[in-house]
Amino acid sequence: MRFRPRLVLPLVLLGLAACAGNNGTLSDDEEQQQALLAARKALESAADTGPAATEPPPPPSCDAAPVQGLVGETASDELVEQARTDAGADSVRVLKPGQAVTLEFNGARLNVEVDEANQIVSLRCG
Repeated sequence: MRFRPRLVLPLVLLGLAACAGNNGTLSDDEEQQQALLAARKALESAADTGPAATEPPPPPSCDAAPVQGLVGETASDELVEQARTDAGADSVRVLKPGQAVTLEFNGARLNVEVDEANQIVSLRCG
């Protein structure tokens, strides 16, 4: 019988692989213990993300109190932009009488409500 070197290596590797595992010899209790350990490790790694992962996001920065003195002024593009900056808002929208308005709340947006004469009636965040 002739030895074929190409077949020897795969047979050796197959034999080593068969010996390496536990071959299904774990009892049910041992399998449960391993599953519990794996679950604990997963929970611990998830908890290691630090306190930043559990803290709520910072509140929106809009504060309409500093711009309330603009009520009664005529709303120009420059004045509205200055109001947005002074209120610390990320965005601004001018609300005209009878205009359709979306109702989603955006705490970082300044709403400037004007009347028919383009006079500022109110300023609020949202």
